[in-house]
Amino acid sequence: MDTKQKVRMSIDISMTLLSIVLMGGTIMFPDDRIHQLFGMLLLALWICHTVLNRHWFCSLFKGKYPPYRILQIIVNCGISVCALLLMISGLMMAWFLPFSVGEAISFARTVHLVSSHWYYIFMCAHLGLHLAMIFSRLGLKGKSLGKRKVLLLKIILVLVCAYGIYAFIVRKIALYLFLRQQFFFFDLERGYILFAVDYLAILILIATASQYIGKALLYLQSKKNG
Repeated sequence: MDTKQKVRMSIDISMTLLSIVLMGGTIMFPDDRIHQLFGMLLLALWICHTVLNRHWFCSLFKGKYPPYRILQIIVNCGISVCALLLMISGLMMAWFLPFSVGEAISFARTVHLVSSHWYYIFMCAHLGLHLAMIFSRLGLKGKSLGKRKVLLLKIILVLVCAYGIYAFIVRKIALYLFLRQQFFFFDLERGYILFAVDYLAILILIATASQYIGKALLYLQSKKNG
């Protein structure tokens, strides 16, 4: 792995970890300003990530649009839109909170809540579409690991994904995504560690689903072209 790839990987890992932490809302921190600073740091990393991958956006309106590329466009544009909404709503809350502008604060919080959860879903899907590349950079290939290790990893993956479905339901993610719950609820009884475990399991679940959907679309595309 060269220096450029190491920088990319460091940014991606940092973005993933920050996203999990920030999903806990302001209750994760003793001061709301820490959440705001982490949010700005995530935005800065997202901008760096976008700049490093600007060639993808430059080629957005070129060539054909097979199903796999359409999926990539939906996921990447979804991330971009959600990131912009998070930035705008975050700034609105930071600006209006001292003046107690009720309607503006309420609107900004609602936008922030919905866009943060959609951002997380799109981010997980984005990781899933790049898992093969990530594993290749880390030197984790099926042939190098051996059949037994691959089988063991697949069993673990199935168990984690099953728990991810449970966590998705228990954390009521769907309610936030479709604005059926307008306030973020943090279950203090389940604690911070379990919160991180749950959201990590959800990440693995969505990334795995995204990867297999991507593989299926590429397979269908190759069959059509072949």
